[in-house]
Amino acid sequence: MSAQGDCDFLVKRARELVAEDPWAAKAWLITARTLYPTDFNIQYEMYMIERNAERTTSAGRLLYDIFINFPDQPVVWREITVITAALRNDSQDKHALFLKGVFETLPGPVQCQMLLKATEQCFNTLEKAEMLLLLLRRFPESVVQHGVSLGESLLEAENAEDLDTPVNCFRKLFVCDVLPLIVNNVEMRLPSSLLYKYMHTAAEFYIGYVTREDQHFVAGLKSPGLGRGQRYVIDGLSEKSSVVAEPWERLLEIVGVVGARCEWQGEKGSRTYTELLQRVKDLCRYLPSLEGETLSHCCSQIVTCSTLVLFHSSYLYVSAVQPSLFQGHNSLASTPWVLLEDLSSVFNDVEVERSSGKHTHKKRKLADGREKTMSSDDEDALGKGRGRHILVNKTEMMGWVETLEHFRTARESWDLLHSHDTLESEFNKICTAWKTENWLWYRIFLTDMIIYQGQYRKALSSLVQMSSLQPQSSLTAASNLETHRAVIQQASCHYALGEHRLACEKVLEVVSGLVPQNQEPVKCSEESSRARGKPRKGNDLRLVPCTSKDILPFCLQLMLACFKLRAFADGSRDDLALGHVIVLLQHDWPLGEALFLKAVDRICDHGSFQYENFFNYVTNIDMLEEFAYLRTTEGGRVQLELLPNQGLLIKHHTVTRGITKGVKEDFRLAMDRQVSRCGENLLSVLHRFCINEKIILIQSLP
Repeated sequence: MSAQGDCDFLVKRARELVAEDPWAAKAWLITARTLYPTDFNIQYEMYMIERNAERTTSAGRLLYDIFINFPDQPVVWREITVITAALRNDSQDKHALFLKGVFETLPGPVQCQMLLKATEQCFNTLEKAEMLLLLLRRFPESVVQHGVSLGESLLEAENAEDLDTPVNCFRKLFVCDVLPLIVNNVEMRLPSSLLYKYMHTAAEFYIGYVTREDQHFVAGLKSPGLGRGQRYVIDGLSEKSSVVAEPWERLLEIVGVVGARCEWQGEKGSRTYTELLQRVKDLCRYLPSLEGETLSHCCSQIVTCSTLVLFHSSYLYVSAVQPSLFQGHNSLASTPWVLLEDLSSVFNDVEVERSSGKHTHKKRKLADGREKTMSSDDEDALGKGRGRHILVNKTEMMGWVETLEHFRTARESWDLLHSHDTLESEFNKICTAWKTENWLWYRIFLTDMIIYQGQYRKALSSLVQMSSLQPQSSLTAASNLETHRAVIQQASCHYALGEHRLACEKVLEVVSGLVPQNQEPVKCSEESSRARGKPRKGNDLRLVPCTSKDILPFCLQLMLACFKLRAFADGSRDDLALGHVIVLLQHDWPLGEALFLKAVDRICDHGSFQYENFFNYVTNIDMLEEFAYLRTTEGGRVQLELLPNQGLLIKHHTVTRGITKGVKEDFRLAMDRQVSRCGENLLSVLHRFCINEKIILIQSLP
């Protein structure tokens, strides 16, 4: 019998004995190994017996022998592949733990050599990267030799795949696993340009991760919250590998380490983004006196820090005003907020002055009583020397202080980046590289910032661009609200520009998609009392919930503001505009009572008033009483044409005093019917007014 035949016989005999007498099987193989020490099959069979019996120490010793003595055997590499797969997997399975234990028994140099050779056997980029990561984590000294090459291979693979998002498997492995090993290794000596490149690469990934709109959420899982390990699967990675915990904090850590390595001015490891901004604000003061390499170095620090603070703060702001963008399908019911002109002073812009010779109002006592509250001195004029104020209902917006602070910080960062030509140029390069023009959330912030700056024409262009970024999805209630958000901001901008007709068109477009809520009684809150207090300069803004309950009142106020200017214009008479004003003043009654009384004074001055829609839309009992009083002798016998075709009827049946008994009776009956309608839902009446009279409302404005 040949030597090979003897080996095969001994192996076969050992296999037959394993089940009934494993010790006899081992004895046969020990004898065989003594006789044939260079035979691979004998040693591999010895390893398999120990492996199947899950005897960690002896299996590890035998694996070491066959790896050293037979490194080119395919069977050995198949076994090593199984072991390294267990090492890469976080499974707590008993067999996987055994395989990890076998690997741990190997000497360190052998582990390192085994992982390096296993890496060479990999042809898949991701698998090869994960294998090298095992090596780098277990043997930090190998980071100097393999760290940068591994990182570059991942970035090259990303470019080769031509992926349309930085949130991909290659970038995730580089940013979250490889980069921390590189930048935290004190033995690494990397040029500043490469460190900046890696830091910007990481920033783009983390920002893309927390703001990504195409989130692939795992069924049955809920997002833990804003930017805190949102759970979805990145293509090419497992569910667990896709999770990035505390992305903003991890980015801040990278910035701190890179800043220290690049010898940033004042860099001591940033704890917050606010500290990051404060540091570069201080540094900015020295820019005019710097030049050459020092100037370039400082500009790089300022641009990097300010850009990250800008995106961090604007993200947090947009998370509050448009939460459905980031929190997945579970938050589609979250209310968007919209930044608009504050119109709370629309009722008290016109000071009511009445001389003793003017018409005495039937509700004079009521009016006088309210006028006394208009002398409140408990509030300084808002906006005096302090920029624009953003008002918000504190009870409706949770965390409103933080939201406004994030908005302020983001604006401050933006201003800093545009305070110097070099800073602006470098910032624009980053925006171009990251394709920020396609970030809907960032466009929302930019639009609100431009509105805050009072650049309304530019804001209108930004809103058009925002509309092009809106996802073309089915018209759910949430997407409908988001559409309203942009259109109502357009209306607000047109109003601020004095383009009242365009503002009215946009408002009516919004109103047509709203559902009026039940009318709630007006409460004399702090906010409403401030509205009737000292007049503001009209440059405040307000964050308004984007709901029918809140947007419809704003639309009515904006229309009132547009028509009021035309109705009370000096030297002209426009009964139609004045009639629209009276209809709109019913909302938030009695806040608009002073303005209504001024309208009545104007009607008395003219001696007549024609508005044929009066009985269709005026249901306020105070207004009805006032108009009934105007027809009396005490009220001035004002000629009122409030019924449809009343003018023709009067001409047809003229009597000595200019009004027929029939018309007078028609007016009385109409007034009686109208009083019976006073209990109607006023918001429904005004909503119907906007829908039915849309054309005439738009045509009434120049």
